[in-house]
Amino acid sequence: MEKYKITQVKSTIDRTEDQKRTVRALGFTKLNQSKEVVGTPQIMGMIHKVAHLLKVEKI
Repeated sequence: MEKYKITQVKSTIDRTEDQKRTVRALGFTKLNQSKEVVGTPQIMGMIHKVAHLLKVEKI
């Protein structure tokens, strides 16, 4: 599986509750926080759902 570095670059303020929960489930609690994740189908679906709030880089 590929690894990705994801960074939250936009706030979840004024977003739908579903998007807020997805960002929280990815492990983000603060803006500009970064995480390294493995590209499983479940994680990639979550990233795709909130891609407009994230910056995604392949490692």
